[in-house]
Amino acid sequence: MAKPKYPKEFLELCASVTGKRPKTVIDHILKHGHITTEDLKGKYGYDHPPRAARDVRELGIQLETFRVEAANGRKIAAYRFADPSKKQFRRFSGRTGLSKMIKGQLIKRYGCQCFIYLEKMDEANLQIDHRVPYEVAGDSDDLKPDDFMLLCGSANRAKSWSCEHCENWKSSKDKNICLSCYWAFPENYSHVAMRQIRRIDLVWQGEEVKQYDKLKSDAAKSGLEIPRFVKEILAKALK
Repeated sequence: MAKPKYPKEFLELCASVTGKRPKTVIDHILKHGHITTEDLKGKYGYDHPPRAARDVRELGIQLETFRVEAANGRKIAAYRFADPSKKQFRRFSGRTGLSKMIKGQLIKRYGCQCFIYLEKMDEANLQIDHRVPYEVAGDSDDLKPDDFMLLCGSANRAKSWSCEHCENWKSSKDKNICLSCYWAFPENYSHVAMRQIRRIDLVWQGEEVKQYDKLKSDAAKSGLEIPRFVKEILAKALK
């Protein structure tokens, strides 16, 4: 079967991708026509194929998901490029182009810090991420800074894992559920990935590290893990 011919602008967009995971997916599809979840896991070592596909989609390169038969006869998911002539792809989608401007606006408004951990860090260590996952909200022609948040790598990985195991991600895909989630607005939420729990993520920096070391020491003397020890301190303070 002849390989599809893609528009020059589309190929230039593909060539501009530098991230290892999305570039791996793109290069494989350009060479073979599609990539399977089996390829992503077995050949490239990516344990979460949907996340690799998401990385490509967030760069403005649309993918279609379809089913193929694996070597053992079972049906598995595969990804190929959507027809660029039927759906406009946009260089400013996701983490490219416009995202640099959005990132600058977020830093100007909220400071150079992770929105989840409130940890101050260099701009280069902050990643821009959709408040509502792309798989739920889809793409939009009207991107606004408040549709995004800045996350450190650790927070981004934690959010991705939690979102991908949420029932709303898997089935309902209700944007309003995401908007009331901790992972979208940690300062004002009613659930964490549809679970009725509450959480606080604390980071000690600079001179504050001494306070943490004392907490750690006192917790050890009490025979408690630090989270339980901090909870007990808060419970006493609230009485």
